[in-house]
Amino acid sequence: MDLGLKDKVALITAASQGLGKAAAMAFAHEGARVAICSRSEKIEAAARDIEEQTGAQVLALRADVTNQEDIERLVQATLERFGGIDILILNAGGPPPGGFLDLKPEDWEAAVQLTLMSAVRLCYAVLPHMLERGSGSVVATQSYSVKQPIDRLVLSNSVRLAVIGLIKSLANEFGPKGIRFNSINPAWTWTERVQQLMQDRAKARGTSLEEEASRVTAAVPLGRMGTVEEYGKTIAWLASPAASFIHGHALMFDGGATKATL
Repeated sequence: MDLGLKDKVALITAASQGLGKAAAMAFAHEGARVAICSRSEKIEAAARDIEEQTGAQVLALRADVTNQEDIERLVQATLERFGGIDILILNAGGPPPGGFLDLKPEDWEAAVQLTLMSAVRLCYAVLPHMLERGSGSVVATQSYSVKQPIDRLVLSNSVRLAVIGLIKSLANEFGPKGIRFNSINPAWTWTERVQQLMQDRAKARGTSLEEEASRVTAAVPLGRMGTVEEYGKTIAWLASPAASFIHGHALMFDGGATKATL
């Protein structure tokens, strides 16, 4: 299937590794031009890897999505390099794990800045340019915890729901103006972040990383975690013109792990 992404411009945040890099790689394989950012120096290596594997044009910048000035610089650099932004992928590292009493109010404030306000600020920065064109696609990467909470992830369980509320609200407001808004909500997909979470669970329960990973996959009807390649292909489709009538949707990328009927 042709996703219609050739020569489109996709801006993907937190893309030095994990899901963000997988998304950028998938867009590049489809012929899109990609702008990627991360706080880490790994972003340059990620860009080289994507370029070598796909031949795509890649702009790599170091930027902190909790910083307004960094966001403005990132968007301006993308516009100057590629002339526009067709697709915005809202992605950020997850808040730290822990139970409620393990955390402090300042942990909540940091989680709001990282997870919710980064999405808000990026939308403020990019939406005016999409409105000028009368088209665009925005996809927020969140978590299947928006349907059912995950143990020891009280910050993520709580704040990610606010992002879903934002995406649904923007879908209603900007759909008539040609801009689609959706979210993709992965369950356990093996990344550095998931390894961290498995280690946290193992420490809290006195088990091993391998035991915790087995416990997780036992609850997935497909019997395994997702792969970053599967995630990349899915988000590329969701953001693309091939999914042009999918709007205001929270897509569960979970292998059937979500037990809710709606």
